[in-house]
Amino acid sequence: MRTLLPQLARFGTVGLVGLVVDVALFNALRLTVLAPEVIAEGPVIAKVISTSMAIVVNWLGSRYWTFRREQRRPAVREAVEFAVVSIGGMLIAVGCLVISHYVLGLTSVLADNIATNVVGLGLGSAFRFALYRWWVFHPERADYGRPSPT
Repeated sequence: MRTLLPQLARFGTVGLVGLVVDVALFNALRLTVLAPEVIAEGPVIAKVISTSMAIVVNWLGSRYWTFRREQRRPAVREAVEFAVVSIGGMLIAVGCLVISHYVLGLTSVLADNIATNVVGLGLGSAFRFALYRWWVFHPERADYGRPSPT
């Protein structure tokens, strides 16, 4: 528990930076070139693009700050695992957006933001933190795939 709280605080800080990237880019795209009046699937495409950019920002922050002590594996392998988990989180946020926008018919900019950037991001963040901590950056997985010292 002693290391969990500071790590959770760093995770939250990195997440806030990613959130700013995600929300700002989502809204910039959603209100311009990917507006639903221009492209019916525009909000979903905007969310995929904005979240993809936030994933890159979050990986850098997670690898070099939040989970810096746990990073022992090659960066490429860790990045792939991080991306898999992040895409899972993105699917949660996009799913909330699809349900709100296309199933429930709540199509305003505010409704899209609440669905994807409040509900979806909250659920996705819990999912991502758990899998980052217990899979991607787990210290016991640090030397996986490396030959043992003799």
